[in-house]
Amino acid sequence: MNKINAANEKLSPNHNLTEEQTKLINKIENFTKNHINDQNHAIFTIYGDAGTGKSVILSKLFYDLQQMAKDKNSQLYKTDNHFLVNHPEILKVYKNMAGDEKNVLKKNFNRPTSFINQLDKAKKSVDITVIDEAHLLLSRGDHYNNFYQDNQLEEVIKRSKITIIVFDHRQVLRTKSFWNLNRLHKIIDQYPNDEYHLSHQFRMTASDELVQWINNFTDGQLTKIPKNANNNYDFRIFDNAEKMRKAIVQKNNETGLSRIVSTSGYPSTLDGGKHYVLEPDFKMPWDQYNYTQTPWAEIPGTINEVGSMFTCQGFDLNYVGVILGPPIYLDGKSIKVDLNNFTDVESLKKRKDITDVKEFNEIKAQLVLNSVNVLMKRGVKGLYIFAHDEELRKALLKLAQK
Repeated sequence: MNKINAANEKLSPNHNLTEEQTKLINKIENFTKNHINDQNHAIFTIYGDAGTGKSVILSKLFYDLQQMAKDKNSQLYKTDNHFLVNHPEILKVYKNMAGDEKNVLKKNFNRPTSFINQLDKAKKSVDITVIDEAHLLLSRGDHYNNFYQDNQLEEVIKRSKITIIVFDHRQVLRTKSFWNLNRLHKIIDQYPNDEYHLSHQFRMTASDELVQWINNFTDGQLTKIPKNANNNYDFRIFDNAEKMRKAIVQKNNETGLSRIVSTSGYPSTLDGGKHYVLEPDFKMPWDQYNYTQTPWAEIPGTINEVGSMFTCQGFDLNYVGVILGPPIYLDGKSIKVDLNNFTDVESLKKRKDITDVKEFNEIKAQLVLNSVNVLMKRGVKGLYIFAHDEELRKALLKLAQK
């Protein structure tokens, strides 16, 4: 893996930060110092879309906190600080970085459930907890993952003096982790809290107008493709998935870290022990379970697999080819979701606390569109799209020609 493409290089606390990012880190550190001796819990929330630099900020912030915890002259001396992320692939990146940074240890990084259960076993609490991708926290019990309470964020806050989170409602992907802004504020507004909204796009070299086009698409609206869509960015619509695969392979040969990804919607028919994504002229296996400490996209052989939201969320690719599977279709000028064609049933399991069928179906449809948003925002240098639905494919091609 090219060092420039490596995820741990991009999230390194030695990364050059902008003036805005530096000011935000200072703001959070001052917030932490002001509340560390309070009787009540306190929460700082960073809001921002995919690619707005949230994880880079957290990486540097946690590094600073760990240095202050060892500094006798700091207000945060001897604080017990932890970093949580409910995404195994991203957790690998943080743990890989940990050994190279002073006072930042692998044991400081954990999954939320393990963190909660370990503290309960030891009958202790901690000082500062930093949570990356807080929109992935469980918002209901999940006995399969050994989480027996109702809400992971609530449980982490109870066990921490200060909790610092990043949150993006567009990246909520599963019903068991269902969040929206109202649900978040019901929890955090009980405590002293502050917040900051990031808006500048760092991952994609795409124009703000193209990023907005993606957001419109995943809000259910097919709008005109911006005239500047290809300014400093390689944006293409394909009429054939195999043609798109060949273009991605070429980009991978040229720059590395280019992959095909897809939404759910392809029946899980096993062929030789693998599940396949099938389109005319196109057959590729889904991403295999990654037992290594290397993130999926950084394994060279995964150029021959189709990535999913679970292997790609939170990661940069240079070029991404997105297959919009059978659930995504065009109805007039609206992007709709046919839940009958959605095959990842584990992601959209029923919740006892959401009893209105119409409301729950709307939530599930939005979660599917959120996964499209996540996949479309992976590409730093380029985004290629192929749509399974014929009407959507024709409309996208027509808009691209204009």
